[in-house]
Amino acid sequence: MGPVDLFYHLLGFVAPAAAVAAWLVLMGLMLGRQNALAIPWYGKFAINFLVGVVALGFSALLLGRDGKMLGYGVLLLACATSQWYLGRGWRA
Repeated sequence: MGPVDLFYHLLGFVAPAAAVAAWLVLMGLMLGRQNALAIPWYGKFAINFLVGVVALGFSALLLGRDGKMLGYGVLLLACATSQWYLGRGWRA
């Protein structure tokens, strides 16, 4: 595998995490409350993206390969928990 192929493979691996992070930040801006943590939208995106990449990496390590539905479920659960924390969901 050459460097270009490796780049495209890694880009395809992290694309679901980027999509989920972008969707959560967008919905958080539209539906969020005012008592959320004072982090700009790109900071929330970066946090959710990193949490998503770690969740995908953990699930790929545990399951033996990426792209399984259980891995995507772990991604959604991890990013939703991160967004809940960033939005101060425990103070409802």
